[in-house]
Amino acid sequence: MSLPLFQLTPSGPSPLRRAVLTKRVQLLVAATITYNVIEAVVAITAGTIASSTALIGFGLDSIIEVSSAAAVAWQFAGRDPEARERKALRIITISFFALAAYVSVESVRALIGGAEAEHSKVGLVLAAVSLAVMPGLSYAQRRTGRELGSRTAVADSKQTLLCTYLSAVLLVGLAVNSLFGWSWADPIAALVIAAVAVKEGREAWKGDSCCTPNAALHTVSASAPPSGSTATAACADGCCGTGETGEPR
Repeated sequence: MSLPLFQLTPSGPSPLRRAVLTKRVQLLVAATITYNVIEAVVAITAGTIASSTALIGFGLDSIIEVSSAAAVAWQFAGRDPEARERKALRIITISFFALAAYVSVESVRALIGGAEAEHSKVGLVLAAVSLAVMPGLSYAQRRTGRELGSRTAVADSKQTLLCTYLSAVLLVGLAVNSLFGWSWADPIAALVIAAVAVKEGREAWKGDSCCTPNAALHTVSASAPPSGSTATAACADGCCGTGETGEPR
């Protein structure tokens, strides 16, 4: 009686491709940190001048995003990035919760009755620029993270995407406040963003084992289903899935 043969095939990119992707992650992290430091300084300064809680909160959010990107930078600065992944992911998760907590508190304070914010042309321009820059940066981070199989890079891309939402909220809030004096619009929308941040933080805390290539070995037997069905079932959320062209989504 012969036993079925099993073939273990490690998933993930080749060592050469992994080195290229790791370098790309480092460059994206450097770009994220640089932009967010500038964004934080401009937003907090402009917010202080205009007495705008939304602008100051946006600047503090940028600082939180710097901590998230720094966690990824720390992870990939080591010889074995995967060994540091869990700790880095926890730091990113905490940054999500910290952002949600701060935005919630400041939003409630603004609704109860804070100081009336003045018009801020600098704030409007900053929000518009961030709304244009952040989606592309988030997409590049997410695409690279998925191909590399890095949960931290994917989680950090969601942090950057949250900045896009906050930029839109800030832009609308400042514009509506300047045009109509509706100071309540911004904190209401910000509370929605806080809820999204909590959701993303919970998902980052749970992690996704399919995003760790070295931890996943596909087991194939002679009676196994057609190629592709196992991968689809094992990675239902599409984190490391591939499109029709074979490239990561």
